[in-house]
Amino acid sequence: MSNVTETQAKNQQSKGWFNRFLATVEFLGNMLPHPITLFAMFCVAIVVFSGIADWMGLSAIDPRPEGAKGRDPDGIIEVVSLLSAEGLQKIVTGLVTNFTGFAPLGTVLVALLGVSVAEHSGLLSAAMRGMVMGASKRLVTFMVVFAAILSNTASELGYVVLIPLAAMIFHSLGRHPLAGLAAAFAGVSGGYSANLLLGTIDPLLAGITTPAAQMIDPTYQVGPEANWYFMMISVFLIAIVGTVVTEKIVEPRLGKYNPNDASIDLGENNIEHLSAIEKSGLKWAGFSLLIVSALLALTIVPQSGILRHPETGLVAGSPFLKGIVVFIFVTFAIPGFVYGRVVGTMKNDRDVIDAMSKSMGSMGMYIVLVFFAAQFVAFFKWTNLGTILAINGAALLTALNLTGPEVFVLFIFMCALVNLSLGSSSAQWAVTAPIFVPMLMLVGYAPETIQAAYRIGDSVTNLITPMMSYFGLILAVATKYKKDMGIGTLVATMLPYSMFFFVGWVLLFYIWVFGFGLPVGPNSPIYYTP
Repeated sequence: MSNVTETQAKNQQSKGWFNRFLATVEFLGNMLPHPITLFAMFCVAIVVFSGIADWMGLSAIDPRPEGAKGRDPDGIIEVVSLLSAEGLQKIVTGLVTNFTGFAPLGTVLVALLGVSVAEHSGLLSAAMRGMVMGASKRLVTFMVVFAAILSNTASELGYVVLIPLAAMIFHSLGRHPLAGLAAAFAGVSGGYSANLLLGTIDPLLAGITTPAAQMIDPTYQVGPEANWYFMMISVFLIAIVGTVVTEKIVEPRLGKYNPNDASIDLGENNIEHLSAIEKSGLKWAGFSLLIVSALLALTIVPQSGILRHPETGLVAGSPFLKGIVVFIFVTFAIPGFVYGRVVGTMKNDRDVIDAMSKSMGSMGMYIVLVFFAAQFVAFFKWTNLGTILAINGAALLTALNLTGPEVFVLFIFMCALVNLSLGSSSAQWAVTAPIFVPMLMLVGYAPETIQAAYRIGDSVTNLITPMMSYFGLILAVATKYKKDMGIGTLVATMLPYSMFFFVGWVLLFYIWVFGFGLPVGPNSPIYYTP
């Protein structure tokens, strides 16, 4: 840790423009309080501002047609003050239900229970190692990035296991280990939102988007699968772009690796190939997944399937989509336990319970964050401040003629900038969704499309902000291979990924959504019509 601190200090004292910029970003980011404190401050600010806005008579004309659910008969939306006796009563009586009723809380915890079994049994780690180490030398970069993207289903796995493993693999192949580290880091963090499977991030974001959308349409629901199609195709975009950037920009810039730069004896780094028992565990886990998938297919493929909606099938209102979190749980938990039984990491129900308990024990910070975030979202909705800001903001966009698809470039860029200082995906979306989801709905875009655009901005700058929670860990791993590695060097290495990911992902978004008119997920409209 002392080496890391010394190199950071030296780097910040450098006179290069990039390091000065980086030092400024870090300084401004460090000035922000902890996200939990930030939400508590936001709650107090909303209470105070609602009183001031009510006293000033702030209001907006309701754009919804007469007779719409939730529309005021007079057509005027006024601020509701929480700085009053009635407001205090509402806060006191709603504090607990705001928390327990916050949609992302239960959905994320349920999904994580299943993921925890697969993670603690060793299934996810073995699967990632098998994918990367089984690839040919020509495909190793692609497989590193690809596996890293998939690993964000259980975020710690990618950071703790795959990034160090990628550096070791590149070094064993005679390539620069920092190129391997950068490629894995790009996939895990820069491609954070992309995945072939639904993960814990999907219900979390959908649970925040839904109440934001209900400011305009009280009946609107956004499901965890809302961005599934777009995020699946994004996996291949990020994997290809990440591979090209690694091999054409990052690795040539790093040059030939000098082992004398290492802070440890690299001869001690041994790559553990999959053992026979691990291969057997993966085989049986895959077999169990096929059985689970076949049983699930029996409930959704036939017209009489019990998880289909009698009229709309698998789309709007089907039990399958409503209960998608349950299937995330099952498809991770069962193969995870089967793998654990085969390799000996899980022998009975107690081991499964211990795995789930360990994951729940690590969620304490998230639960505290959710408590304050839930109050912020509820307060914002009660006061009508979010709706009024959205209506006036939409009017401004209309006046500036920024209602076309080009508005998403500005939106994604803004999300990317905010992510430099507020790295938590849920924290950032909880703050921005109540404003921008209603605003962009009012100019004609569906919440699902808005959420997909947000996920691009939320991902691409994870690589270059010291505020990202695992940034220090990545820097510590990097110093093993380059003892004078500093923050500026790491950010300079990752910056090309952020730039090309931003350009490529935004282009894909426009081609997918506005070029071909494809939905971003099952039953996800592009445009919103009241």
